[in-house]
Amino acid sequence: MSNKELDVLRDQLDEINLQLLHLINQRAELAQEIGRVKEKQGVNRYDPVRERKMLDLIEEKHEGPLDLASIKHIFKEIFKLGLDIQDENKKKALLVSRKQKQEDTIINLNGELIGNGVPSFIFGPCAVESYEQTAAVAAAIKAKGLKLMRGGAYKPRTSPYDFQGLGLEGLQILKRVADEYGLAVISEIVSTDDIETALDYIDVIQIGARNAQNFDLLKAAGSTKKPVLLKRGMSETIDEYIHAAEYIMAQGNSNIILCERGIRTYEKATRNTLDITAVPILKQETHLPVLVDVTHSTGRRDLLLPAAKAALAIGADGVMAEVHPDPAVALSDSAQQMDLKQFDAFYDEIKRLNWVTV
Repeated sequence: MSNKELDVLRDQLDEINLQLLHLINQRAELAQEIGRVKEKQGVNRYDPVRERKMLDLIEEKHEGPLDLASIKHIFKEIFKLGLDIQDENKKKALLVSRKQKQEDTIINLNGELIGNGVPSFIFGPCAVESYEQTAAVAAAIKAKGLKLMRGGAYKPRTSPYDFQGLGLEGLQILKRVADEYGLAVISEIVSTDDIETALDYIDVIQIGARNAQNFDLLKAAGSTKKPVLLKRGMSETIDEYIHAAEYIMAQGNSNIILCERGIRTYEKATRNTLDITAVPILKQETHLPVLVDVTHSTGRRDLLLPAAKAALAIGADGVMAEVHPDPAVALSDSAQQMDLKQFDAFYDEIKRLNWVTV
């Protein structure tokens, strides 16, 4: 075969390559449109029955010279690309996505700007047990110049026989203490029935790990004007977590704070496994501030400080931890709460490392 004949064949091959390129892109555009239609209809994007029909048709019409297995492999990759582009379109559409909004969202809580590049700190008891207990922690928080406090009034517990919180009475105590000490309070709400009442008593609605995919609760919180602190579910992937935040924002509430609190793994040395790399991923993928709960992620007082250092070093917008005047008699999570002296030592070390500006 002469060089001229070879060049002709190569030119034909180039032309076919360009035709294939055009057809593949044309197919991708159709896949995008199908994805938009499916989203409107609420239909799952992946349809295995439809994929089987397409493969059967390809097998029926295939005449070689490539073997059928190779042809099926090529088309399965093309099908996958079609699904991937539908996924990419959905990600671009997410309101919480960094692609949707480049600048960081900053949440103003009682003058504390969460997400502005300066770490914020949220401390408080696991559960509100009494006015005296809550006020003692509030006084210690106030003495450090801090402005935020956490405290549980409703406590979703693994066992139905464990302390479930004081409910409305706990919210009333939080409100009284917040007013007396000039603090903004964060408390978990576990039922849509309680959100309306809670709005009069708390500054931030917390949605805990066990309710991270309670979509009715997410939507109810999103329909309020209160900031929402959304914890990551214990078995929730980062993608699922981002979509949980989207449920809130889709209702019109953009005041969302994400909180990594550890995920469930086979490891038993800690209460959960702190997924520290989730912090930069969430910061890259979303425009929302990201905190780390070092108490629930570790479940150990001796690990609170190193976990906090790691969280701040990797770029977290703040840290949440639990403090109790006398953890030995705490009605919940006694092993993981700091007492007031430990709280002083913890915060002094954070200050020494120049993480604190107050």
